[in-house]
Amino acid sequence: MTYSFGVIFDCDGTLLDSMGMWHSLDDRLAARAGVTFSQADKDRLTASTLPECGVFLHQRFGMGSSPEEVMGFIHDEMFAFYRHEVKPKPGAVTLVNALAKAGVPMAVASSTPPGLLRTGLEVAGLADAMEVILSVEDVGSSKREPVIYDKAREALGTDRASTWGVEDALYAVCTLKDAGYRTLAVFDSMTAGSPEALARVADVFRMSLAEVSPQDFR
Repeated sequence: MTYSFGVIFDCDGTLLDSMGMWHSLDDRLAARAGVTFSQADKDRLTASTLPECGVFLHQRFGMGSSPEEVMGFIHDEMFAFYRHEVKPKPGAVTLVNALAKAGVPMAVASSTPPGLLRTGLEVAGLADAMEVILSVEDVGSSKREPVIYDKAREALGTDRASTWGVEDALYAVCTLKDAGYRTLAVFDSMTAGSPEALARVADVFRMSLAEVSPQDFR
């Protein structure tokens, strides 16, 4: 069977089982600053790039001597996790391998910094199947705008109407949808988006990648 579409995957919470570590990092950051993050603070951090997190935490809570110091702390904490502990989400390897076997071009578009991103995907055995692996830092724009998806799509050689974005975060699904992409949402946590909200917005919703097959993208 031939598939005339491309797929752009999110990384954390979609391909990699890593959001629990990011959320626990939020708690360690709050303890380091001697504060308690509100839900609005957590939501902002979830939707921010690492540089944006550094600026926000430094300016709002006085963390670190500079935004760069905050970024360095986050990077060091997460690199150890991605290098030694990260695992793929259930069904991720099976789905990516099935799409690759069918000749479907794939990419990754993530808010994770480039070094962490590639390390995690390589450790999980998912990097080689991707035409391109992009971080928001590579394109200078967060997932609140479709820039990173457009850059990934250019590498796939597909148009928006025939390109699927696979995401666990509701705000990112909305960005894709508004830009004219097809969307498949998977549930990871209530912080990223409830099943009900994701199902309401996305073209296709599944609780796990283990429930997704190449036919779901037709």
